[in-house]
Amino acid sequence: MRLPNRVTPYRKSTLAKFPVVLSALQEFDMSPQILYARVKKKDFPVTDFIEVLDCLFMLGKIEFVPGKEVLRYVGGSKLR
Repeated sequence: MRLPNRVTPYRKSTLAKFPVVLSALQEFDMSPQILYARVKKKDFPVTDFIEVLDCLFMLGKIEFVPGKEVLRYVGGSKLR
């Protein structure tokens, strides 16, 4: 994961790519393949895409729906 520092500017860091993925998933649930096809146009190597998905999943911002095999945006906090 590339964090912003003196050598890596924010726009080249992994954190800068979070909004790109989240905004695409806010529209509707989609498979990882379709999601990557939508975001790769924005200078998004596949290695960065995987890192972003890992981070967003660990932060609880996205989830994988096993039956449908799609990614879903988890907006806000979940009250259970």
